[in-house]
Formats: sequence, structure tokens, C-alpha cells
Amino acid sequence: MLPVVETDEEWDAVVPDETIMRPGVEDLCGRLGLGAAPLVRFPEGSQPVYAVGDDHVLKLFPAAAARDGVAEGRVLAHLQGRLPVATPQVRESGAYENGWRYVLMSRLRGEGLAQAWPRIPRADRERLASEVGDALAVLHALDPEPLADVLGPGDWGAFVDRRRAGAVEQQRGHGLPDAWLEQIPDFVASVPLPREPQRVLLHTEVMQQHLLVDPDGWRLTGFFDFEPAMIGHRAYDFVGAGLFVTRADPGLLGRLLASYGRGFEPAELLAYTLLHVYSNLPWYMRELGVPSDATLGSLADAWFGRD
Repeated sequence: MLPVVETDEEWDAVVPDETIMRPGVEDLCGRLGLGAAPLVRFPEGSQPVYAVGDDHVLKLFPAAAARDGVAEGRVLAHLQGRLPVATPQVRESGAYENGWRYVLMSRLRGEGLAQAWPRIPRADRERLASEVGDALAVLHALDPEPLADVLGPGDWGAFVDRRRAGAVEQQRGHGLPDAWLEQIPDFVASVPLPREPQRVLLHTEVMQQHLLVDPDGWRLTGFFDFEPAMIGHRAYDFVGAGLFVTRADPGLLGRLLASYGRGFEPAELLAYTLLHVYSNLPWYMRELGVPSDATLGSLADAWFGRD
């Protein structure tokens, strides 16, 4: 009942429109034996995601993103019960109609960390940063090879080369001023990034928006959205952690890295920030501010320095 979505134009016409999406989602829920459960769409997320009653979440992937649906189902099954924080349990996954895929998963408990953050006392923020570091240490210690057939990029050095070649234009497209754009090539070239690092399973978007907490004691209760997972250099996961979890707070980043068990140079993390698939430097600057001397070296220290 859901139409084919293979182009950006089809995506824009179909995915945001609940008059099109909801009948198909209701049909799929009926096929899954959940037709009587209340259905509520989550407002955020790059893919359409629905709460199905109190216990399930249904995430859908149109044909244009079908491979992401396969990957998320496989990654969640691989992680089941292996991290110190809960991840969604896969109840069922597979193909629907017209190229659509779905993952039906358990619904995690807790409040979104991004919404809760302003209310969390400093000491609890520090403990949560440590818990995120613990979770990443375990994630990165898992063998990623069972997922190599569904997760890229395969050749990390080639991936870095491609990202470096397009870094300036990506930031130009986001409106980064020329004074910053002209610094990017030399800055990235100056940072030694490994071409063949130890391969680890990466979440790639470690953000407050993908973490849940229990307001009664402020403990980490959930870690989700593994759709953009990759296999590559461990430092890549600390772009999101530094920008969107510890938010350029050197004390919190220091706590997170101490729990993780190793550190990274600020320049290395800013280089990966510039090379990240979803990098948007002007957005980060609006969120976190910029140093007065307006250099990438100072920006690296401001955002990724640690106590």
C-alpha cells in the first residue's frame, strides 16, 4: 500500500505525508499481528518511525534506503545484550511492498537525553559521560567482521580520500565563509589519519538525540538508531560524542575518554569532523561557538580539548 520511493522527489512527496504513509503502516502492522495497537509517529528521525503501542517501534525504509534497513536489522541483532546499555531488540524485519523494508523492534525506556540535558546536575552529567564512554568501549571491542557484508566503507583509506576531496564543497554548500573554507585542505592534510586502522563497529552519530536516560537517578538506559553504522577508525565515533554529547565541554569529554580508555588529539577529531558524511560546520559553529582567532587549529582545541 506504500508507493515506490526511489528518488528525492518521490521521498519529499511521500514520506512526510501521513495521509499516504499511515494506511500503509496500518496495513503492515496488521500483517505483523499488531493491528489493534495505537500507532504514533515520532516527529524526528531521517526515516519514518512509529511507536506501536507501548512495547514496539516500527521503522520503515523506502526503496531508496532499503540497504539501510537491512543494515540496521543486522547491527541490532549483532548487538543484542552485548552492550552495558540497552539497545532495541529486533522482533521482526524484512521486506514489505514496492521496495520498502521494515524493522520491528522493542521500545526502549527512558527520556531523551537531549530533552533532559538542561535539568541534569553537573555531577550526573559527568557520570553519564562516563557511561557513554563505557558503552563505546564495549561497542568498539566487538568483532565487526560478521557485519562486513552490509556495512561499509570497506577500504578506509579510500573513504578518507573521497571525503577529503569533497570536504570544501560540502561546507561551501552549507554556507561556511571563505575565510574558513580556504583553511580546510591544509588543515586536513596536516593531520595524520590512518589508512588501515584497526577496524571497529561505529555508530557514527553518537548524540544526545540517540541516547535515553532514567530521570530517577540520571542513568543511561538506551542507545539507538544504528541505521548509519559503519566499520572503520574508532576516532570517527568521537566526532558526534564531542559535538553532541559533551558539547565542547573539556571536563565532560575528558570523563568520557577516560572511561573509554584512550584519548585522541583535538586536531584528529576536527579532521574527522570535516570528513564526516553528515558534516555541517556552520551548524556546529552556531551550536558551540568559535574562538576569536578564527582558525581551525583553535577550533579543534575549543571543541575537542579535554581536562
